Amino acid sequence: MHHRRPRHRRRLIARAVGTAGVLAVALGAGVTPSMAAGKTPSHPTATGSSPDQDTTNDQDNTNWAPENDSAAVPKGTHPAATLSRGRTSAVQLRLPAPSGRYQVGTFSQHLVDKSRTDPYVPGNRARELMVTYWYPASSTSGYPLAPWMPSGSGAHFLYSRGLSPQQVTLPQTASHVLAPVKTSLGKLPVVLYSTGLHSDRAMGTALAEDLASRGYIVIAVDHTHDANEVQFPDGRLEVNTMPAGAHSSDTLNVRAADIRFVINQLGTIAKGGNPDVDRAKLPSGLSRAVDTSRVGMFGWSLGGAAVDTAMQLDHRIAAGANLDGQFFGTAPGKDLNRPFMLFSSGTHNRNNDSSWRTLWPHLKGYRVDIQLHGSRHLSFSDNEWLVPQVAPLLGMSPDQVRQQYGSIDPNRAIKVQRDYLAAFFDQELRKKHSTLLDGPSKSYPEIAFVR
Repeated sequence: MHHRRPRHRRRLIARAVGTAGVLAVALGAGVTPSMAAGKTPSHPTATGSSPDQDTTNDQDNTNWAPENDSAAVPKGTHPAATLSRGRTSAVQLRLPAPSGRYQVGTFSQHLVDKSRTDPYVPGNRARELMVTYWYPASSTSGYPLAPWMPSGSGAHFLYSRGLSPQQVTLPQTASHVLAPVKTSLGKLPVVLYSTGLHSDRAMGTALAEDLASRGYIVIAVDHTHDANEVQFPDGRLEVNTMPAGAHSSDTLNVRAADIRFVINQLGTIAKGGNPDVDRAKLPSGLSRAVDTSRVGMFGWSLGGAAVDTAMQLDHRIAAGANLDGQFFGTAPGKDLNRPFMLFSSGTHNRNNDSSWRTLWPHLKGYRVDIQLHGSRHLSFSDNEWLVPQVAPLLGMSPDQVRQQYGSIDPNRAIKVQRDYLAAFFDQELRKKHSTLLDGPSKSYPEIAFVR
């Protein structure tokens, strides 16, 4: 595959820069065929919005289709030229600090599923994955902070957006590499994360780190050759080779199988083994902390849709949360008797997504459908925090940022997501009831409950 990479990389860059209007200005990207035909969907009742929230465009049918999961720059801008003029130092991006009581450790793992072949590359290559773990750490002194992305994949990520590491420095995380696990907490519930179409596992860092700081083990999965860039320990970079027009339901089945395989590897760790194919070191105390009887999953966009598919495939996933993801395939038409959260942006919900309306009556366990007013599809990824920091350098106007990310303040958007996601998993995996899920809260006027 190495001889194919340069041509594909040029295609990625051209797509990200030359057709970026799909994200930034072509706001009809998320319109379904029925909407295009002028049909008006029924509107379930949402309660809990505040009159001073910006909900003017909250029913616009924008940007929540999975093809919009990779953020790019507005059409007509040339960011590399914009950034190079008169600039002598790189712009340092930052992430929000976790809000929980515990310090956070992290490590990445290289896994190979010899029982499956990779559907996105020719030949019979075994399915190969990179995953990142976050967990509460007992001490962090002497353990370095982890980068948001490895240097190779990070450079590719920037180049695909018309930038370079000399112009923008990607953030450090708040997590310390291989810090020992805080075993005094006992066995910890595990939550897996699946990201958006062609997105990277790093895009869930702000939410994953926060859950870890509250006492969870969180595992983010890079779905190789679906993700735009995945760096392996030997420095090899694998890029998106998904065939054009690949059916979304097939993609979800691949992701669900990836998730099941990763859960299987958790069992190996819990028994004291190390499933990393390179035998990379694990943090001390991990095997004693993994609780394979309490497993949840959440995902953003296509990764959110993958939660339902994965739960249908693997009954070990006890609770799931979909962050603004449209469903595909047959999964939403099947009964699911485990707890499920639908968590949508201000422009997306059962009112304009027939796949959400299909799923809702099939949720036979605890179910909740909440909407974050003032947000947009990209608000449920690290883009919400990172892009506004670099928007002026990309030539993005405040209106263009608002079109992609809504009116909600990034700090507030991240806080609300963190608190409600933790409330859901606390309730379902720790059996700690949260009144946040009972109905509208004066402390969170941005949240509406769709009844």
